[in-house]
Amino acid sequence: MQASASDLPSTQSSLSVFEKREELRRVLQSRQFASAPKRSRFLEFVAEQEFQGNGAKINEYLIGVEIYDRGSEFNPQSDPIVRVQAHEIRRALKKYYEEGGSGKLLRIDLPAGHYVPVFTRIALEESASSPALGPVQKSPTSRLPWMLVSFLIVLCVVLGVALALVLRQNASSQARGADPSAIPAELHWFWGPFLPPSSAPLIVIPNHPLLRAAHDGDSPQTIAHGHEIPKPSLPEFRDTIHFRELKRFVFVSSLTDFTSVGETVGVVRLCELFNRYSENCRVQPSRLVNIEQIKNGNAILLGGSQSWSGRVFLDAEDFQLQSGVILNRNPQPGEASAYRPQFDPVTNELTRDYALVLMLPNEKNDNRVLLIYGIYTQGSQAAIEYLLSPQRMKELRKALMDASPDHKTAPQYFQALISTTVENSVPGTPSLVAVRRIVP
Repeated sequence: MQASASDLPSTQSSLSVFEKREELRRVLQSRQFASAPKRSRFLEFVAEQEFQGNGAKINEYLIGVEIYDRGSEFNPQSDPIVRVQAHEIRRALKKYYEEGGSGKLLRIDLPAGHYVPVFTRIALEESASSPALGPVQKSPTSRLPWMLVSFLIVLCVVLGVALALVLRQNASSQARGADPSAIPAELHWFWGPFLPPSSAPLIVIPNHPLLRAAHDGDSPQTIAHGHEIPKPSLPEFRDTIHFRELKRFVFVSSLTDFTSVGETVGVVRLCELFNRYSENCRVQPSRLVNIEQIKNGNAILLGGSQSWSGRVFLDAEDFQLQSGVILNRNPQPGEASAYRPQFDPVTNELTRDYALVLMLPNEKNDNRVLLIYGIYTQGSQAAIEYLLSPQRMKELRKALMDASPDHKTAPQYFQALISTTVENSVPGTPSLVAVRRIVP
């Protein structure tokens, strides 16, 4: 018999709608629900009805019509679809929490014979007994709309780590006097043009405009140029601390914030590579770089939204990143005409991303421009990881050799389309989709 909410060990403190929605989101993203869209829609539907105060209206007929398209003639007595699926949901929830789902701090139950979900806070004594869990700290910044503050904190940490690694690698590489010829052959064919005696590449990172929440420290001019969203039109944030603390929801643009976390991680990895082989690592945000600086030497451009990047995008006959889609102008057998990012139908979380890698000649043919453009930041990070993996680069070189006229020599200039899975906003293992030669 499924336990009711009153039978669960819990504290009796009330849960906010925000906490309930967060727990629902975690459950729907779990493996017990992510691959079962109908089961997920069922649980999400009844939970949202409960959030809106319509729990008393939830019944078997309503679920059958709204979720399972049974039509107005649906008879719950003769068609047990809702009862069967409710039983499956109870089993899935039980398994999810038995496997440590959400750290056992909150819990969702669907009591037997009922269709109104029960949200419960598990007693702290029980959660503390789990050796896998550390002390729980609540941070009010995690509730900011769109998690802006948390995002910027993480970004500052990443950039700090990047700077520390770059400085450490600079010191260690100068002490070692590493030889560029020592780079593995699987990487040298690709990265050799950017290593001594060639000039050190300029790595350019994108600056995306960011809307951040205005605060009392902003000037009147900044707030006057902001974009206000009336607080009553954002009821989903009513349970957050910021709904109470902020008098107005005003969002202001900040053009100097670097927001691409995947590209930041990629910069760290690239600088590790160049520092390892006695090479300086020069990094600049795109807003401080002009086209003349790009044309004067080797350059690596990360992210696809830089204002002048189209001016060095020389080849539009094959793959081209346009408006969030990678177009395939000349599809080969087995290829699609367009590659779009994919999202989970229930949670709307990104599940697959794509990136373009282009090795192009610069103004002087002994210099190169390398473009690494993900549709989302996860695609950029995955592509950089791919290009730094000896095993993957061996695969890329073979594919390029197969595409060359003599099938023996990898072309100097080329395009590569990379795909990656994404889970919890983190890219997975990247894979090669297709390559193209570029004839300058």
